[in-house]
Amino acid sequence: MPDEQMTSANQPRSHTGRTYHVETQPGQMANRIITVGDPARARMLAQHLDPVLFEHASHRGFLTITGLYRGLPLSIVAIGMGPSMMDFFVRETRMVVDGPLAIVRLGSCGSICQARIGDVIVAKGAFGIGRNYAFFDGDQEDARGDAYVVWPAVGADERLTGRVAGGLGRALGMDRVFEGLVGNADSFYGSQGRQGDDFYDANAGLLDLVHKQQPGAVALEMECHVLFHLAKASTGSRNERPVSVRAACALMVFADRAGNQFI
Repeated sequence: MPDEQMTSANQPRSHTGRTYHVETQPGQMANRIITVGDPARARMLAQHLDPVLFEHASHRGFLTITGLYRGLPLSIVAIGMGPSMMDFFVRETRMVVDGPLAIVRLGSCGSICQARIGDVIVAKGAFGIGRNYAFFDGDQEDARGDAYVVWPAVGADERLTGRVAGGLGRALGMDRVFEGLVGNADSFYGSQGRQGDDFYDANAGLLDLVHKQQPGAVALEMECHVLFHLAKASTGSRNERPVSVRAACALMVFADRAGNQFI
């Protein structure tokens, strides 16, 4: 745990400005950020920093490594998995960095399109998929609504996304790079339509529902909708300022949902 007293319950920070969960303070996080889930992937990417100027692993599972890439400050942050971890990361990073932020997520996903394991999907936008607890809780005859909710999509930053897609296309070949909308589920199992015998998930038709409501959907994962949503919402508490966060997302295909294959 941090050994500093937090000064507020609303935005927990120490007297030096260090945030409670990510545990960084002003000067330790760059304006350009690559975020990943796996700390090992963060350390692999950090080998390209010269020099490394700051590294810290927080008590809540965040790993931040900041250094210079081609002379420019860059932070690489491993956040773990799930929407809540992305929310912690984006909000607490905004607290400690002045000026505009550019955030690129390099993650993994399950393909629900023609992309196969080893291909890369660039998100042009993302939408949320959530378990509707009112459907499951209480008596079955009192179940309300559908078992899952699919929210409208929010777009990625077009300019940043174009640069990410272009760079990946040059490196891998355009035939290995796919683009489209990505579903951000609130879990890995039930809300992504994975089948099992241990829990009542009522998700046999979920992928069909996703394709019906979001015809441009190409992949499922758990973080980029929150990233894009917060980027769009980075307009101040009164929604009166220009956005201060630009975001893009590229995802390695780890699961081929149609072919039921996994790395």
